[in-house]
Amino acid sequence: MNVFAGVFAVVVPVVRRRWKALALLSALVLSVGAMLLDLAFPLPLPATRGEGGVVLARDGTPLRAFADREGVWRSPVAPEAVSPLYLEALIAYEDRWFWRHPGINPVALARAAGQWVRHGRVVSGGSTLTMQVARILEPSSRGKRGMFDKLRQMFRALQLEVHLSKREILALYLDRAPFGGTIQGVEAASWAYLGKPAARLSHAEAALLVVLPQSPSRLRPDREPERARKARDKVLARMGSVGVWSAEDVDEARVEPVVARALEPPRHAALLAQRLRSASPRQSTIRSTIDADLQRTLEDRVSAYFSDLPPRTSAALLVIDNATLEARAYVGSVAFADAKRLGHVDMVKAWRSPGSTLKPFLYGLALDDGLIHSESLLVDAPQSFGDYRPGNFDMAFNGPVAASEALRLSLNVPAVDLLDRVGPTRFAAKLANAGIDLKWPSGGAPNLAMILGGTGARLEDLVGAYSALNRDGIAGRVRYRADAPRIERRLLSPGAAWIVRDILESAPRPGTVADTFDLRSRMRVAWKTGTSYGYRDAWALGSTRRYTVGVWVGRPDGTPLPGQYGAMTALPLLFETIDSLPTSPADAAPRPPPANVEQIEVCWPLGLPPDPAQPQLCHKRREAWTLDGNLPPTFAERDARLWNAGVESYDVDARTGRRLTADCSATHARRATSLARWPALASPWLSTDARTAATLPPRAADCAPDNRDATEALRIDGLVDRATLARPSNRTTPLKLSVRALGSEARIRWLIDGRMIGESNGGASFAFDFSEEGAHTLTALAETGAWSAVAFRVMP
Repeated sequence: MNVFAGVFAVVVPVVRRRWKALALLSALVLSVGAMLLDLAFPLPLPATRGEGGVVLARDGTPLRAFADREGVWRSPVAPEAVSPLYLEALIAYEDRWFWRHPGINPVALARAAGQWVRHGRVVSGGSTLTMQVARILEPSSRGKRGMFDKLRQMFRALQLEVHLSKREILALYLDRAPFGGTIQGVEAASWAYLGKPAARLSHAEAALLVVLPQSPSRLRPDREPERARKARDKVLARMGSVGVWSAEDVDEARVEPVVARALEPPRHAALLAQRLRSASPRQSTIRSTIDADLQRTLEDRVSAYFSDLPPRTSAALLVIDNATLEARAYVGSVAFADAKRLGHVDMVKAWRSPGSTLKPFLYGLALDDGLIHSESLLVDAPQSFGDYRPGNFDMAFNGPVAASEALRLSLNVPAVDLLDRVGPTRFAAKLANAGIDLKWPSGGAPNLAMILGGTGARLEDLVGAYSALNRDGIAGRVRYRADAPRIERRLLSPGAAWIVRDILESAPRPGTVADTFDLRSRMRVAWKTGTSYGYRDAWALGSTRRYTVGVWVGRPDGTPLPGQYGAMTALPLLFETIDSLPTSPADAAPRPPPANVEQIEVCWPLGLPPDPAQPQLCHKRREAWTLDGNLPPTFAERDARLWNAGVESYDVDARTGRRLTADCSATHARRATSLARWPALASPWLSTDARTAATLPPRAADCAPDNRDATEALRIDGLVDRATLARPSNRTTPLKLSVRALGSEARIRWLIDGRMIGESNGGASFAFDFSEEGAHTLTALAETGAWSAVAFRVMP
């Protein structure tokens, strides 16, 4: 025994040292081998470049999914953003030891192998979640799952566990598990089948989505709801048997039916999503500022609203939150997939003629410059500005109008007159500084035509600018992502913005009849329409206390859309949209003016406060909003030949009222007096009393003429005043008239009932056809301010 003990004492340590060395050597060889295998067969982790992506609404709702190179779309989601119910069911049903094993579960594999030997078929799988991720990342090229494929999955699973954390492995499964069709990932599947995020799954929905990847084609709930229900109930039974979910939860979940939507990738705000995707092509998930519910509602409304418009017609609609300048709805075309309507063209960012939509900013700038107050007298009559002769949309003229009326009625001549005084270049620079970029024809520059649409603008820029009316004059760039920078610039002073908003808010909605129902509960809307030349663009923009909305209608190819204009085509949709937005009582309440805005009584034609000492100078009283106490007088005429609006002082005979000149007999009792002149071009539209009050009395017979007698007199020849005209016996033949204006060599504008029908020079003849029955007035208006009018009647 002692001998053996001695030998044992000598041999055992030697053997131990050799086994330890052998074990270390083996471990080293295995480690080196594993490293070499890892280097030789690197993990096929998904690359970010070239992958698909998804654009989300502000609440996480997918708006549009972009497929990857293989046509698959997914919506990446963090494990923390998935319902705990789904994670519980996934781990309990697929891999209870996921958080503990190194990638493979020897016990599960041995059990699965024994069942296979015993039954000759697969009874239960031995794959872990890590192995399933390995299979997803590297599917079998043969389409079958043989022994080699299983060994490869085990090797890849071990690699995954070495290179990634458990959370990262779980995230790969959540993003890439197959759910049928081209859908991968639990978030995409939840939206596609259930219409909700994976964060809000019920017990039954969580169980359904857990089992789908086992056989996505066979268990698709949109095609095989009964099979899907049986598979789901199998998961529910497992959750109850292992005690993860209570029996009550499992029983309630079993009752819930399997209801799935048609499996279609989302495609809302498609053009915005494409725009954001193009700006960040490597970003897999982009969260926009869009309100998903509002977006869907307005897309449906736009599609239905314009379904009966002529072919190739499209439309755009943009809604922004004034407080943040964030877009809440973005409809770039009537139908994204409609090739006939050029639905792929994004009209929110397209350059189009803005029509009259720039006018509110011109009036606001004129207020800030002290050129006008809200009731300044402007003249809507045919005028020339160099070679430019603007007319109104309907070619009718209104004569003397207030600035507020000219803006509400979108009159063209007063706007051009105002822009001429402000300066086109300065106005364009002011707009550009505030974010309204304008596009000019090749070689073009700011000019008077810009205020009537003779330039290019974008809907998104106009919406950002109109928001200034409810943001104390601060305009800004529209933001489509919450992380986008805020770019804001002052466009108008707070006072000018308040006055312009008040003017536009006081315009009644089309079709509204006064005193028919209470309008006080409706949101106050500062709205404006516009129509470009040739009916190519119809606009409507409106700003409320909380939102600003813009609508454009037209043809993307720029061809005319006859008969479609802003008030008829775009405005109804604007109000439908505004009425569908969230509101509160404060939105309908008027807001008090800023401290530097004051309401003051003014008189026409001078535009100044009434003078109690000279009541004859006040022909018409109006309540005007003034800014910083400025009370500018009525504009003077540009042409020295025209009468200027202003006070004209003269002497009269105290007994007869006849006008006295400097050279009269000494028998007259002189009395100094004065009258208020109206602008000469306004004369044809004045009442008889107003015209008389602004006309110098006749000169006394014994007084020598002076320059006040040199007023040009105009007479219409060819049509007798109060004539009655008979139409030709052939009712289809128009009445042919030929007239001329005598007494002036200036250019003559001819108007019927205030609507311009043509021009002539000096005493040249002017011929026109006319067949409208009833009473009419023909007016000849010279550039010198001289005018004449005759009344006539056309018999039925």
